[in-house]
Amino acid sequence: MRAWTVARPGPVASAPLRLRELPQPVPAEGELLVRVRACGVCRTDLHVTEGDLPVHRRDVVPGHEVVGEVVRPAGDFAEGELVGIAWLRHTCGRCRYCLAGKENLCPYSAYTGWDADGGYAEYATVPAAYAYRLPDGYRDETLAPMLCAGIIGYRAWRLAAVPPGGHLGIYGFGASAHLTAQVAIALGATVHVFTRAEPARRLALSLGAASAGGSFDPPPRPLDGAILFAPAGELVPAALAALDRGATLAIAGIHLSDVPVLNYQEHLFYERTVRSVTANTRTDGTEFLRFAAEHPLRITTTPYPLSRADEALRDLAADRVNGAAVLLPA
Repeated sequence: MRAWTVARPGPVASAPLRLRELPQPVPAEGELLVRVRACGVCRTDLHVTEGDLPVHRRDVVPGHEVVGEVVRPAGDFAEGELVGIAWLRHTCGRCRYCLAGKENLCPYSAYTGWDADGGYAEYATVPAAYAYRLPDGYRDETLAPMLCAGIIGYRAWRLAAVPPGGHLGIYGFGASAHLTAQVAIALGATVHVFTRAEPARRLALSLGAASAGGSFDPPPRPLDGAILFAPAGELVPAALAALDRGATLAIAGIHLSDVPVLNYQEHLFYERTVRSVTANTRTDGTEFLRFAAEHPLRITTTPYPLSRADEALRDLAADRVNGAAVLLPA
């Protein structure tokens, strides 16, 4: 099968990915073998490829927003069924975090496209216990971004704790943000977007955002909560300063550049909170996909053939992707 591997982590301009011919993966007991029909290109893939995240598996196949058809069934899944493969791939089920319903904090967790080969390939495997059934009414290309961008954005929205009818600020407006904005609006929030890209501002307004300005612009009113999607630590002070009293900033990325020195009185006083968003639980995934089934989402994608995965990552790094980039092996 054709697959891309991270040959040598480094800047995307240095061509860290290599397209190779690999044997079809053999599923372990309890795993599905899946023929990949679409795979989203996530910013986490960029962090794995460029070496922002430590190497967990040499020559790993990236990709963790996988929509595929079951070739070899396991668990409750049947041959030919459409399934989703997401970032969270394994947890121990025994530690205090797993037992408390916080499996995303499991010290023994493993991840698709980082600890195990992912979806930048024609075939992939996944433990049946971590595969998702997918909502009807969407194309493969639009389902793929839901499996990380959608799920992690949904968790970030919950952790931002915006009260009913409140005002949410979104910093950065890529794949995850454009889904999260729709969730927030559907649940009654007023959304304000802050991003440097003019096409992203236009997209935000077309999806129902009340305002869309530059990354460091002040909001039209104090925010009841905010989510930082851009991996830019320099935006943390601006987002905190935009919060109302008692509000929360949720940082939704796995990697963030250094945060500048904060001024206690300006950024943190009045019981403002800043918190990270660490992966997701399977409950998050199930809840979000159920939400997507009940509330049709408008998902903007830029398709690439599998043979151009390296180009898709370069475009993502340069902010040339509007919405979500998606690889289509066929």
